[in-house]
Parts: sequence; structure tokens; C-alpha cells
Amino acid sequence: MLQQTVVATVIPYYAKFLAAYPVISRLGAAPLDEVLGLWAGLGYYARARNLHRCAGIVAEMGGFPRTIAGLRALPGIGPYTANAIGAIAFGLPVLPVDGNIERVAARIFAISDPVPQAKPKIAEAAMRFIEDAAAQKAPGDFAQALFDLGATICAPRRANCKACPWAAHCAGHSQGAPETLPVRRQKPARPHRVGAVYALIDKEGEVILLRNPPRGLLGGMLILPPAPPPVSPPNVKWRSAGTVDHVFTHFSLTLEVFVARTPSLPADALRARAATAAVPSVMRKALDAALRALDHKA
Repeated sequence: MLQQTVVATVIPYYAKFLAAYPVISRLGAAPLDEVLGLWAGLGYYARARNLHRCAGIVAEMGGFPRTIAGLRALPGIGPYTANAIGAIAFGLPVLPVDGNIERVAARIFAISDPVPQAKPKIAEAAMRFIEDAAAQKAPGDFAQALFDLGATICAPRRANCKACPWAAHCAGHSQGAPETLPVRRQKPARPHRVGAVYALIDKEGEVILLRNPPRGLLGGMLILPPAPPPVSPPNVKWRSAGTVDHVFTHFSLTLEVFVARTPSLPADALRARAATAAVPSVMRKALDAALRALDHKA
């Protein structure tokens, strides 16, 4: 959950997730729709799908593999996660290189190549850390110490070199400008997209939803239709509920929200309570806008 999501957002989701799935076999056996519902709002829904698949495989295996190769073979587990599990859970002499460790390594070894192109070079340099005897003895503790060093002392905008135990060995410090490392290229402007969604809501407060394809943006999630639902009554009156904005990793999005009230929805339509439906954040914004528009009209 902490990949691409901040701690403050994750905490309540994590608590609910553990309450629902206290053991990995429970998660693996749960319906994917249920898992995605509990994940709704965290974004990057491929993480939830991979977590669900991974749980099923690990439960069938009887436990996690205890090698990096075995961990890497599991769905959704890349180099960083495999090394984190290996070092922290199983004491393997490997290093999970996150942004904090990447920054520490770039400064200690004064790697001035710009990222992201320099990431492999920085990661390779960081591996020299685990040659230390302390790293070999307790790799999980050593990795956590590096995480904390980067988060609290060797911070992105302020390097507190006076408090750093490695200052005397840091090439970036000796050069006098550790905060300039790692060098980051200016990001290109985020593209902007526009679209529309349609909220057809009945007198009970239920709304028609669609299930997105399993892959791609918002994969497998419930969404509002991007066009008037085919099951809409012929005399339904759509009106604008305004626009909502949302920022994804690679683009920003503005959706115009259209809303209509109908006495009832078809019995076979995929639907949920508009006020509480487990939908992605952008769809929650759109549904809230639709409900506000209906309340205003009333």
C-alpha cells in the first residue's frame, strides 16, 4: 500500500485490510471484487490485483519463498520488494534501494549523473553498503537504518551533515553541496485530458456502474459510464453537475459530470448505493458532484 501512497492515507486502509484478511490464506481466497472494494481510493489498482494473486499463490505454496529469485517470481514483486522481504523477513544479505537509500548513495559516492538514467548506477553503488559487517549480520536492521538516515538526516532539501555518522566518508559532503544530489531533470508538463461520465440515480439512491476491463487505468474497478447507459429511460433528462478534476501519475483529468434521476433501474443492471459505492477516487468525486446537484435541485 505504501508504494505510491503516503502513510497518512494508508493507515486507515491498512487497518481495515488486516481486519478483513488477518492471514494470507483469507486474502487469497477472497473474491477479487471484495479486495478491490477495500482498496478503492488508494489508486494504482494493479497493486491490489497482484496482491490478491500473490496471496493465493503463497497460500498454496504454504509460505513465502526464501530466495530472492523465488520472491521475484511472485506477482507484483519487483527488485525492491523482493529485497525488502528478503532482508527484513529472512535476513538475506541484500539491500532494498528505495528513494532514501538512493539519495544517500548518490551523495556518499557523489554520483552526479541525472536520474532516472542514473538509477542503475546509483543502485549498484548502494550495494557496496552491504559489504559492511553490520549489514551482513543484520541486513534488515541495516536497511531500516539507511531508510531512517535518508528520511531524517540526509533529507531531500536539507542534509544535516553534522549529525550524519558517515559525513567524514561522504564525497558529496566534501564537495560542499550534498543537497544538489541526486541530480534530477526537470519533469515535462503533465498532459491534460478531458472526458465525461453519466450518473443515472434512482429514487433509492442507487446508480448504474460499469466494471472496467481488468488491465489498464482503473483496471477491474467500478466506474460511471462514459456515455448515457443504454438502459436509460427514453425520456430521461440529463443535466450537468459541473466538472471534477483529478491528477494521475502521468496526466491530469477533467470530467464533466452529467446526472439524471429515474424512478427505478433495470433489475439486471450493475449498480450500487451512490453515496457509499466502492469506487476509485476520481469516480467518488464525480458521484459526490452528481449527488450535490440532485440535492440542490430538490
